[in-house]
Order: sequence, then structure tokens, then C-alpha cells
Amino acid sequence: MEKKPERKVYVMPKKHKKDISEESGSGFGSFVFELVKIIVICLAIVIPVRFFLIQPFFVKGDSMEPNFSNKEYLIIDQISYRFSEPDRGDVVVFRYPYDPSQYYIKRVIGLPGETVSVDDGEVIVYSDQHENGVVLREYYLTQDLVTPGEAKFSLGEEEYFVLGDNRSASSDSRVWGSLPKANIVGKAWIRALPVSKAQAFTTPQYKAVEN
Repeated sequence: MEKKPERKVYVMPKKHKKDISEESGSGFGSFVFELVKIIVICLAIVIPVRFFLIQPFFVKGDSMEPNFSNKEYLIIDQISYRFSEPDRGDVVVFRYPYDPSQYYIKRVIGLPGETVSVDDGEVIVYSDQHENGVVLREYYLTQDLVTPGEAKFSLGEEEYFVLGDNRSASSDSRVWGSLPKANIVGKAWIRALPVSKAQAFTTPQYKAVEN
């Protein structure tokens, strides 16, 4: 009689509920660890960028029309002025000297050591190079716009004279005086929103006319 081949039967051991629970716990713990690691890495990148390099800023009001409008979203460069000085024409965001909780946006017109005069609708800058003063020609302003009011300020070390582009609707150095450099947060770098007006900003060049 022919002998039939033996069948080998393998029996997998049953896992106890405790084993299954331990494996599930191990997988969940690994997931949580990876998630925390990703969050920490992201924060390590974002926090220095947010607080030391760039900062978002929403424009409020119309004091910088027509170049900056209400509710526009800007990216402010906070790092440049750690290594260089503000230039004439830079648009800066700063803490209002008489209430640091408020943030203003204006354009730098006068630099340390200069005297700035607003007279008969014109802005005149006096310096060691131009003792008789030069009249600034600001091409970025609305055509035929004049600068109302009368003011004359001599700027000390690390003091700036700033004006809004919408001269008739701006509270600026004509009203409250010079801006200390220590109050400057940074300069307008990029307009991110609205997308239709997105752009990076550069410092304008001036054509000065002898007074």
C-alpha cells in the first residue's frame, strides 16, 4: 500500500491583546515624535525669519496714496538697517514716537545732519554739500501735488524727516517732528497683496534743483 505524503501544517501563534496594544502604542508614539520633530524644525526656521529678517504689515489709511493703498499687504525688510542707514526715498515702517504701540508708514525725506524746510508747497533740503538748499523733485507723487504747511527741522544724529506721499492727508514730521532711527522697524520690501499689484520696491533717485 502506497504511503501518502505527510502534510505539514503551520500554526501561527495568536497574538495576545496585550501584544497588539503594545504595537499600536509604539506606532502612535513614533508618529507623535515625528510630528513634534517637524513642528520644532519649522519653528526653528520661521521664528528667526519672522522676528529678525522680515515682518508682514497691512497698510492702514490713505496717507501713502497713490503708491500704497489701504489694506495692502507688505513684507517689511527688518535686517538691512542693521548693516546700513536708511536712504532718502526709502519707505519705512516705524513705531510712532509718541505712542510706540502704533505703527506708521512714511517716506524718508531728510537724513541726519540735514535741515528740511517745507515752504510754499516745496520741500527744500539743506546740507553741507548744499548750503543754499535744493528743492526735491519727487516723481512718485501725484502730478502737480504740493506739500502743504510750513515747517523747518534740523536733524540730529540718527534722526530722520519723513513724509506721507499723500501730503494733504498725512500726519508726519511736519506735525510731530523728527523720527529716531531706533523707532524704525524696517523698510517696505515687497507688496504681496493684492496679487495684481505685487512688486518689489527700490529706492528712488532724485533730481535736485538748486534753491
